[in-house]
Formats: sequence, C-alpha cells, structure tokens
Amino acid sequence: MEGQDEVSAREQHFHSQVRESTICFLLFAILYIVSYFIITRYKRKSDEQEDEDAIVNRISLFLSTFTLAVSAGAVLLLPFSIISNEILLSFPQNYYIQWLNGSLIHGLWNLASLFSNLCLFVLMPFAFFFLESEGFAGLKKTKVKGENHLEEGYEKGIRARILETLVMLILLALLILGIVWVASALIDNDAASMESLYDLWEFYLPYLYSCISLMGCLLLLLCTPVGLSRMFTVMGQLLVKPTILEDLDEQIYIITLEEEALQRRLNGLSSSVEHNITELEQELDNVKTLKTKLERRKKASAWERNLVYPAVMVLLLIETSISVLLVACNILCLLIDETAMPKGTRGPGIGNASLSAFGFVGAALEIILIFYLMVSSVVGFYSLRFFGNFIPKKDDTTMTKIIGNCVSILVLSSALPVMSRTLGLHKLHLSDTSRDSETAKPSANGHQKAL
Repeated sequence: MEGQDEVSAREQHFHSQVRESTICFLLFAILYIVSYFIITRYKRKSDEQEDEDAIVNRISLFLSTFTLAVSAGAVLLLPFSIISNEILLSFPQNYYIQWLNGSLIHGLWNLASLFSNLCLFVLMPFAFFFLESEGFAGLKKTKVKGENHLEEGYEKGIRARILETLVMLILLALLILGIVWVASALIDNDAASMESLYDLWEFYLPYLYSCISLMGCLLLLLCTPVGLSRMFTVMGQLLVKPTILEDLDEQIYIITLEEEALQRRLNGLSSSVEHNITELEQELDNVKTLKTKLERRKKASAWERNLVYPAVMVLLLIETSISVLLVACNILCLLIDETAMPKGTRGPGIGNASLSAFGFVGAALEIILIFYLMVSSVVGFYSLRFFGNFIPKKDDTTMTKIIGNCVSILVLSSALPVMSRTLGLHKLHLSDTSRDSETAKPSANGHQKAL
C-alpha cells in the first residue's frame, strides 16, 4: 500500500508539473504573439532588406519581442494572482479550477523573475551589441559573386559579429565586477563581504537585480505623478471634445483658406530659397494636421462628443483621487503602526482570505488601480524631457530605440509589484502553498473515486 501511495503521489506530482508547464507555455506564447505584432507595428520598414544586417535585425527583433513579452507577463501577474485568489475563495471545492493553485502562481512568479534577469543582463545587452557590431577586421566577410559564396560570406559575417558581441559582453561583465569590487573594498573592507562577491548566483546577481528594481521603483515614483497629471491631456488629445459655442464649419473653412494660401505661396517660390520652403512645408503640415482634427470632431457623433469625453474625464478624476487617497492612508498607517510595514506582516496565501474588505469588488478596484498606475507611469516616463526621444513612431522606429523601450518597460514592470506592495495596493503572500496542495489532494481522490 505504501508503495502504491508513493507511486500515486509521484504521478500526481508529474501530472501537475506537466499541467503547469503547459499553462505557462500557452500564456507566454500568447504574450509573445501580441508583443511581436506591437513591435512590428512600430519597427522601421526600411530595415527589412535581405542581407546580413537584415538577419541581425531579425535576431534583435526576436530578443526584443521576448523581453516585451516578459514585461507584459510581469505586469499581468499581479492582477492574475488577485483574480485567482478571489476565484478560489468563491469556488473552493470545484475540481475544474484546482489547476489554479498557489503552486502554479508561485511558479509563474519564479519564471517571471528568472526571465527578467535573463533579459536584463544577457539578452538585451547581447541584442544591442550585436546590432552595433561590425565584426573583427580579420573575420569580416568578403564579397564574392554567386549565391553559395554570398551565403558563406553572410555566415562568416554573422559569426564575426557574434564573436565581437560575446567579447564585449565579457568585458562589460568584468568592468561591472571590478567596479563593484572596488566599491565594496572602499565601503566595507571585510573578508565576509569580499567572499560574498565570489558567489555570483546566490549573492551577486540577486543583489544586482534588487538594485535595478530599486532604481525602477525610484523611476516609477518619479514618473507616476507626472503621468497622473498628463493622463488628462493625453486623453483629451485622443477623444473628441464637446463643441460648446463653437462653429466647426467656420473653423474648417478658415483652415482650408489658409491651406490653399500656403500651397500657392509654396508653388510660387523658387527652388533656390530652401529655408523659406522648409518653413512653409512645416507650417503646411501643421495646418493639415489641425484640419484633420477639426474634420474628425465634425464627423463624431453627439454621443461621442457629449457623453464619452465627460465620462472618461470623470473616471480619470475618480481613479486619481482614489489612488492618492489610498497612498495617503497607507503612508499614515506606516507612520503610526510598525506592523503595517511590508517586512513586518505576513499576508494571506492564495485562496486563504480575500485581499480586500469589499471582497470581489475591492479586488477588481485594486486591479483597475494597478493597471492605471502602470499606464500613468509609462505616460509619465515618455513625458520626461530626458526620455522624450524614446517615444516610438509607427513604421519609423529603429531597432536601437526598440531595444531601449523594451529595457525601460522591463525595468518599470519589474518594479511595479514592489511599488504596489509598498503603497498598500495589495497584501498577497505567494509562498504559502500548503493550503493549495492540501485542497488539491482530496479533490483528486474524489475524482478518481467517481471515475
């Protein structure tokens, strides 16, 4: 009997591992496909010629897509965990949702952390240096006529680029290790601290990732207030404003006359006056853009003008007010009660208790606020003057900018759970999976008896 129980336990563990691996693969495949379509929408089309650079761009595209998929997974994991917790509370004995347990969610978090480290320290530096590399002088390809010789030349050129990229990565790793070593010797000249630097996997890489997460949290704290204030402006540009005491027909007529006048002036100028032609072309483009906006406002329905815009603005105001109120209440709790600190409390595990006093409604509100803060942080990031050049343009974004955008979004998404936990938006504890394993076993046994 004991041997049969051991075999049954091993079979259950094997099937659960296969099920979790399949679910993780399917979820990541969906995120990868969506990320690929997003990147190809903004990628510059002129980079798609068939040569060695095209192969390098394609490899960098795949690595950037992988990184963006990991970033999307890191953003969606926290709402997914909250939804899973509420579903398990609502249907605790349902056999068909027992796959949604703490082991699966804990495994997803581990995979997100592992892939985030992999993308941040290996894939994205490799993609950038591989894109900028030209190959060592003695290993560059030679142009030889013939398709076979040309393919061999492309292979030699790519090998030379890969070799140069690996050398650059090794030198960069040695440089970072040397800087950390010198800083550790200057700050804390202790034998234990020096020996800890030898342990890369257990100490150095987690510590480095924690430092980057801290930088991401600081960047989030800087970008989120800017994004909250910019959200109203951005939504005002995307939506159609109500026409109050405005005559759109008259404005369109005036803009049309200005466009015709500029076009006549542009046709009358000689090609020698390049400075005036450039200014007139820029002014003509601005007039055409304004005319397009006015025509869009005119074609919009009355419901879109008079109902959607005020409703969206009121919704943004409510979400911003609730976010600020929750953050203020959490700060007061942290100042008054020491046990309210994230390190001084142990939140409920998956399926043990609701994360909000309002149940499913409160959890849904937390998810909306988490997405709202993430969108606001991204808007605030692109609104900063230093990162303004990072804004991607449709069909006109170089691979270097795409790599920079993917790294920035990865850093922001990696810091989102930490900031949400610090600001008190969720109190989920992921390491408590004992309850899930205990509830899964009786359900499986009952299902076997039924069969």
